[in-house]
Amino acid sequence: MTQKYKEARSNEYATSGDFCRIYVEQMNSLYLLSLLLTADPQNAEQCFLSGFDDSVSNNAVFKERAYSWARRSVILHAIQLLGPRPTDENESNEARLSRLNGHGHEQVPAVLQAHPNLVGIVRLNSFERFVFIMSVLEMYSHQECSLLLGCFRRDVITARSAAIRRLASTITTETEAERDVIVFAEGNYANR
Repeated sequence: MTQKYKEARSNEYATSGDFCRIYVEQMNSLYLLSLLLTADPQNAEQCFLSGFDDSVSNNAVFKERAYSWARRSVILHAIQLLGPRPTDENESNEARLSRLNGHGHEQVPAVLQAHPNLVGIVRLNSFERFVFIMSVLEMYSHQECSLLLGCFRRDVITARSAAIRRLASTITTETEAERDVIVFAEGNYANR
């Protein structure tokens, strides 16, 4: 490679240093994304660190897209780690019981307990949780969700609607306007 080409590339593409800066500056939001996806602090840490390693080592990404790439990398590692499937719709009792504490309530990571609306997301079954986060919070299209999750588009649409319904019924501090926004979001994204 010529020196000119290397300089042009360094001006256009994100470097390892750019990704390090992103992960330091956006650590809380990237870790929260990992935690919401995995619903487990140990898996969240693993996804966060794997996403960091992947971003730093495979960084042929335009600088403007580096933050999006970091988030996508976390999502891809969470998918790889947990493998959510549409058949998880009614997670087995064994999987649900493993998340229960001695009082019959689901264990929720301590960092999320102060945020009841985030607790609702964590309590969704894994497929609905991934679909909700990817399609609603990260704004991936139904098609992109289905490709990344390895399922049919209708599975994504069904899981998204179910997740929104479940969350709408558990929101503790909602107003009628907030509920209307949720209903609007459900209708708005159904056409993707």
